This record gives sequence, C-alpha cells and structure tokens, in this order.
Amino acid sequence: MNYRIFGIHPVMEALQTEQTIDKILVQSNLRNDNIRKVLQKAAELKVPVQQVPMEKLNRLTRKNHQGIFAFLSPVVYSRLDVVVPEIFEQGKMPLILILDRISDTRNFGAILRTCDAAGVHAVVVPEKGSASITEDAVKTSAGAVFSIPVCKEKYLQRSVEFLQQCGIAVVSATEKTDNLLYTADFNQPVAVIMGSEEDGVSPQLIKMSDYAVKLPMLGNIGSLNVSVACGAVLYETVRQRLT
Repeated sequence: MNYRIFGIHPVMEALQTEQTIDKILVQSNLRNDNIRKVLQKAAELKVPVQQVPMEKLNRLTRKNHQGIFAFLSPVVYSRLDVVVPEIFEQGKMPLILILDRISDTRNFGAILRTCDAAGVHAVVVPEKGSASITEDAVKTSAGAVFSIPVCKEKYLQRSVEFLQQCGIAVVSATEKTDNLLYTADFNQPVAVIMGSEEDGVSPQLIKMSDYAVKLPMLGNIGSLNVSVACGAVLYETVRQRLT
C-alpha cells in the first residue's frame, strides 16, 4: 500500500471513498476552487489539515504535487468506547497504553512492538500532535501495528475520564513525582500514560491520573528514550501480573 498520495484528484478520491487519512498537507496561501473543495470535504470528515511551505512538499516528491499531499493510514483506527467493553467481555484484565503527543514515527513503531510483546490490549493516541502510522512505523513495529487496536481520540482528557468511569486506574509515567514505578499496583485494570519526547505527560493529564510514577535514574542522564521507558513500565506490569 502507498501510504502517501499527492495531487488534487487522488486526494479527493481518497476522501470520497473514506479511506483512513491521518493528515493532509496543503501549500500555504494556495487557493483555487479544487483545493477549496478538497478542504471542505476534509473538514466534513474531520481530517486534520496543515498549511506548509511549498518547499516542504517539494522535499516529499519531485513530481507535480499540485500543492497537496495526504498521508494514508495502513490501519483502520478503533474506537475506545467499543474496544474497552470488548476487553471486559472477553474476561481480560485491561492494559491500555495512552501516548500523549508521541511524534517520532520510529518511537511509535517501537512502542507498538513492545505493546504486542507485553500484552497491551489497546493504544490510545490524540487526533492532533501524534505520530502517524507510516511505512517507517509499520517496519519498526515488526507488524504489531496490525495486531493491536489503535484508538485515535479527539481529547485525551475525555478518554481518561471514560477509562476511569469503566473502573480502570490511570497511571502517568513522569519524572515530576517522588513515587517510584515499583510502588504502583498494576495487578488491576490499568491505563498507562507515556508523554511526548520533548516535555513528557501534560500537566492536566498528570493531575487527572490516579497515580504518577517514575523510573529510578541512577546515572547522569535525567531521562530515557520514550520507547525504552515505555518498555520498562509495561514489563513491570507484566512482572506483577505473572507473580
């Protein structure tokens, strides 16, 4: 599958056939009837649109892109309010991962691979500010992207509230706490929040969480790569559930 398409007519066709589009890039200040029709259709389907310089589009392809690019998702996103009841109906103890603005596609793919190994039931990402499921993400995930439901939600705050209403404890992994990871109880329905590469879990999500925990850092470096930190947190969950 081609995860990137360009040109007015291919992008409009993708919208009209309701293919899963992560985002559309449009050349800044480009205005004509065809572009307006594409943007109107994208707005109807709530597809994110980003205005970018022509130079950025030129770096994506040397062909005539007509000022517009679309990134297709190789997967169909799931709905959290559908996935969670199914987990409970199957008699499983939910383990959900929430990714707060993870923007690096390779990190995203590596995290999905770890999720598959650790038995995560679903991954939640925000509509905006999250890495797309690109070819790089698929390769780095070793195909795990096709086996784990990925739920793209408009507001992570509402997702946290929904999970808590379902009896799922929400745990933020953040250095902004004195509580070590190993003090948390993961032997219960749990959703873990991992934050962005730049500034971690957002303060509002930390405040909403039932627990906040951190990994002990014994060296001179103050933080780990998010995919490595995610693996450490998820496998503490595995350890607790197996003992």
